Amino acid sequence: MAFKSTRLFLAAAVLGVSALSANAADFMPENPECVAPANPGGGWDFTCRQVGKTLQDLKLIDKTMQVSNLAGGGGGAAYAYVVSKRDSDNDLIVAASSATSTRLAQGAYPGNTQDQVRWVASVGADYGVIAVAAKSPIQTLPELLEKMKNDPNSVSVAGGSAVGGWDHLKVLIAAKAAGVEDVRKVKYIAFDGGGEAVTQLLAGSVDAFTGDISEAKGFVDAGDIRVIAVLAPERLEGEFAKFPTAREQGIEAIGANWRGFYAPGKMSDEAYNGWVSKIGTLYASDEWKQTMAANGMAPLDLQGAEFQKFVADSVQQIQDISREIGIIK
Repeated sequence: MAFKSTRLFLAAAVLGVSALSANAADFMPENPECVAPANPGGGWDFTCRQVGKTLQDLKLIDKTMQVSNLAGGGGGAAYAYVVSKRDSDNDLIVAASSATSTRLAQGAYPGNTQDQVRWVASVGADYGVIAVAAKSPIQTLPELLEKMKNDPNSVSVAGGSAVGGWDHLKVLIAAKAAGVEDVRKVKYIAFDGGGEAVTQLLAGSVDAFTGDISEAKGFVDAGDIRVIAVLAPERLEGEFAKFPTAREQGIEAIGANWRGFYAPGKMSDEAYNGWVSKIGTLYASDEWKQTMAANGMAPLDLQGAEFQKFVADSVQQIQDISREIGIIK
């Protein structure tokens, strides 16, 4: 079944091992820039801004990281832009995640493949959540999925990835685990980033939200949304411990979204190794550990060649999952 394949893939992801990149301490970007392939407020935007701030705090870069939001196509607009317009830019990194490898796996970035860019490093994994508006009458995940099972078109779910993307797949995995016979009938509405998806949830345009814990946290803290399930093997620690898992509600669905960066395909080796080294140093820092803890992120420590292989393997795994649940043929 699909969720078993997904569990194996995610288990491998979260157990990532540490790797040091080549020593490139002399590299310093002249005008550091991070592209977030979505509108402000989502996970990619969070990744760019938090990593940029921490790199500067740790003096790993000597200028403020410029964050450019380039939404469209579930990350495809940014990917095509980097490949075609910024292919040799040594100052540029781009936020990526499981959504990126998902879209690549499904051929949703026309003409683009994962080997057209250089994969830099991961900075952790972010467990998926399913949430409803704070005032929603729906109280539990089984309640939501039962409505979906009885009539898949009666429940609309918003997410920050394109149709067939990682946010969409998380809902389908949960629906399949709950016994929804044809998950292709599940009503998923795509927005350019988690922030926009939550806005539509609060406006009453959709019934539920699928995203990641980091992008949901601010809305939870504000009292706007209520998390009805975390797609983790067991409850998270600290302030996230109050959120129930899907598993404890009888739904065998796990979904972890890796977060990291890619760089232009013709970036110089010196610059690439420099960015790999900087992100690796950031990941090992106490400051980043605190950021991970505050945002419910799980460990995933991969840099350079190991991360490149991990992404290639992820693309293959997601192709297999997508075929199994009918997203691609």
